[in-house]
Amino acid sequence: MSTWPMRMLRGLLCAAAAWMPSSAGADGLDVSKLSSNFDLASLGDADLAARSINVLRIGKVELTSGRIVASDPLVGPDRAALVRTVSPGDYPVTLYEAFGRIAAASMRFAEGKPVRWELAVVPGQDINSLKGDEFFGYPVDAGLGCYMDADTYALMQEREKQVQAEKASSDINYYDDVLASELEANEEKYAMHRPVSGKRGNVAIFWSGWGDGFYPVFWGLDASGRPLVLFTDFGVTENADGRREPGGE
Repeated sequence: MSTWPMRMLRGLLCAAAAWMPSSAGADGLDVSKLSSNFDLASLGDADLAARSINVLRIGKVELTSGRIVASDPLVGPDRAALVRTVSPGDYPVTLYEAFGRIAAASMRFAEGKPVRWELAVVPGQDINSLKGDEFFGYPVDAGLGCYMDADTYALMQEREKQVQAEKASSDINYYDDVLASELEANEEKYAMHRPVSGKRGNVAIFWSGWGDGFYPVFWGLDASGRPLVLFTDFGVTENADGRREPGGE
């Protein structure tokens, strides 16, 4: 986990290759140019099935503080929480699968179709500073994304210490020593990981589309600006449709 700063730099350098949205001006960012897949979070199961989208409901994330971290859970579990917060509670996570990949992930806070979407940011990120096709997101270097509460990172550290105490070697790999069996139980597509048994705070972990890259996160808001859903787009589909791969004939 201590290698996070270097891997974050690598992820930032991967941004252009991972996602090439149309230009978005600094004054009033047009998020529709960053994702055409927002309907995934609002369509019913029948409509999604008709579009060849498989829905995976993997359980609820326990947000103990309401401060959400969206990141690669192996190289960025200590990433800063998103600026916008929600009320503490347990919120369902849904994955959308297309072409054998996890195309997107959402976490629901209330029912309803968002009337507005905004790019999620962490402290220090200013949307007005974006130029051309730039956007904010998080780097992935372990092929995984996640949603968790900011407080849960301490539980991951606690679990790491427990594993270290049980092993003869001090070399700890959180994936091999902790997560591998949980992911394998779900065809390596996802896991609802509880770092410390008996303690509130878990992590929704999921395959990040085609793997490593740089991915945007969005808030879906109602007319009053209340968060309805958090949405991560992994760039696998276009127009919320899994019947034809992007760029295909």
